Amino acid sequence: VVDWLRACFGDVSRDREERTHRFLEEAIELAQASGCSKLAAMQLVDYVYSRPKGEIDQEVGGVKVTLAGLCSASDIDMQEAADHELARYRDRIADIRAKRAAKRKGSPLPQ
Repeated sequence: VVDWLRACFGDVSRDREERTHRFLEEAIELAQASGCSKLAAMQLVDYVYSRPKGEIDQEVGGVKVTLAGLCSASDIDMQEAADHELARYRDRIADIRAKRAAKRKGSPLPQ
């Protein structure tokens, strides 16, 4: 993934804020695809932001554990899904760069 990020985005591949926004976008899309309502998502956002900020290492672990659990409950091979998506991204570098170039400066939104 790191090699693909560097090939696609160069130095900006290490922009933690942008990587965070893209991760959140994908996590929300996964929740939506899994049947989570917008109301439930917004309630969870309010709940999380009402609590103290966590430690990033621990939260990464929590993400991986809960993603594995969701994949298991959904009969999805997590590694196979990741490999398939990365292969799809490799074929779309020009499209992904164009989408990023169209993004408003300073906005977390992809376009």
